[in-house]
Amino acid sequence: MCPDTKLPEYAFIGRSNVGKSSLINMLTGKPKLAMTSSTPGKTLLINHFLINEEWFLVDLPGYGYAQRGKKMIEKIQRLIEYYVLERTQMTCLFVLIDVRHKPQQIDIEFMEWLGEHEVPFAIIFTKADKLTQSQAQANVKAYTQELLKSWESLPPYFITSAEKRTGRKEILRYIEEINANL
Repeated sequence: MCPDTKLPEYAFIGRSNVGKSSLINMLTGKPKLAMTSSTPGKTLLINHFLINEEWFLVDLPGYGYAQRGKKMIEKIQRLIEYYVLERTQMTCLFVLIDVRHKPQQIDIEFMEWLGEHEVPFAIIFTKADKLTQSQAQANVKAYTQELLKSWESLPPYFITSAEKRTGRKEILRYIEEINANL
């Protein structure tokens, strides 16, 4: 299922249609590495991409897509739980949030679940180019305020646009900093 390696892994997850494939392609500079689609829920497997022979970028299936059968939803949930809770190489999980939307209960619950299981994660707000900068900042603030209702401090977060390549340097620098301290 997953490669037998000791390299650190940085996994990316989010609700269906959050822009995960576009973000992965932007981060790697390879426009067709992760397949993008207008149809949500295309990623059904855990995909590993070796970056600079130093670490793996891991593309996880999306969560919360209701158009799947119950058995498929359960299979995807088990796959995600296995990877997130059992994979010792998983160094940081990046949770992708579409910045255009108000805080979604499914995302809040997922992040609370990560916190309960002490999973290291950071948030990536996607699709910032679809809003004005002030609208994007207001939506990020709404999310952070929602999280602070049950969290003492916030995880790191990044605001991105795959289209404009916004946030690329900051995310890659964050990964480099973690790798330097391993």
